[in-house]
Amino acid sequence: MTGLPPLREVIARHGLGARKSLGQHFLFDLNLTGRIARAAGDLSVGTVIEIGPGPGGLTRALLDAGARRVIAIERDDRAIAIQMEIADAYPGRLEIIAADAMAVDAAGLGEAPRKIVANLPYNISTALLLAWLRRVSAFERLVLMFQKEVVDRLAAAPRSPDYGRLSVITQWLCDVRPLFNIDRRAFTPPPSVTSTVVELVPRVQPLAPARFETLERVTAAGFGQRRKMLRSSLKPLGDAEALLDAAGIPGTARAEEIPVEGFCALARALDDRR
Repeated sequence: MTGLPPLREVIARHGLGARKSLGQHFLFDLNLTGRIARAAGDLSVGTVIEIGPGPGGLTRALLDAGARRVIAIERDDRAIAIQMEIADAYPGRLEIIAADAMAVDAAGLGEAPRKIVANLPYNISTALLLAWLRRVSAFERLVLMFQKEVVDRLAAAPRSPDYGRLSVITQWLCDVRPLFNIDRRAFTPPPSVTSTVVELVPRVQPLAPARFETLERVTAAGFGQRRKMLRSSLKPLGDAEALLDAAGIPGTARAEEIPVEGFCALARALDDRR
């Protein structure tokens, strides 16, 4: 419809070999990029933010799915040239920001409702997610691709081996729904692991009252020594026994046994004590 050449031809012309330093793994399968775009729902209003678009397979899919406006954040000059060609094919609908995504405040981009839809660079994926969670109310939905093991952690329940700090922080603020897996062979070059697309929908209110920074401290201490009882692992925070008593949690419990609401109670108790 747009007259754009096939992705492999574009990559060859621009010399866009994947760089390990940038965590690049390119997805060429148009069925898969289309499926990711459709998972984001109605794109005809607001702004879609894409991180690390590379050769633009997902960018094209988002625009073809009716995205009113896509803002693509890319630090690789070779990929920026490709994005500019896509922008010419979809006049007025694609904006390119040449920058490191870690240095961009995505919550302030474009008009609401904002959605982030991205095949994230593996080397900074969790750091990006934690930055977005700090201002998650600015987004309507996040449809993201991670390594499967990361999504397993995001969605993990208490008492499971994958349950940890990332599970608590993410589930505190969002409803987490893994959508589908993508085989490593679908990428160029193939990563060493399976990837998973996950949907994160911000909650109207967090699961329980807590301050982000304090919840991070409590979960870092608790899961930093996850095999130990909390009365031992929380000692770096001060009087662990008093903290646990205030939160109504037995000192013999371990971090992996505590639900999100329990960690929020610990965070409130720590703030009250300070």
